[in-house]
Amino acid sequence: MKADIALFSYGTLQMREVQLANYGRPLDGEPDALVGYRLEVLPDRDPDAVRVSGTKTHMVVRKTDDPADRVAGVVFMLTAEELAATDRYEGSDYVRAELKLESGRQALVYVDPLVPS
Repeated sequence: MKADIALFSYGTLQMREVQLANYGRPLDGEPDALVGYRLEVLPDRDPDAVRVSGTKTHMVVRKTDDPADRVAGVVFMLTAEELAATDRYEGSDYVRAELKLESGRQALVYVDPLVPS
């Protein structure tokens, strides 16, 4: 399968151990940012995600529409199979949205399911 799905990561998916656990390979990515969003702590995280990442603190992006708010991250290219693995890892704590990044590139981003993106 071809890795042709752009995914913007601002959190634990940037960690090598999380990539190996989810995809069986480390990912190469390019820095980018999400403008008009800010990071907030996700209070209760799925225990499997906590086990894989080794951290209890997970973040979620929330839309502010303030151009001064900016979330730095990395764009990774995934296959459809890897995106499905990411959906399982992120669970119901997030939903996917296709958003425009600072570079102008469109990418999938996991956002808060309770707040419109």
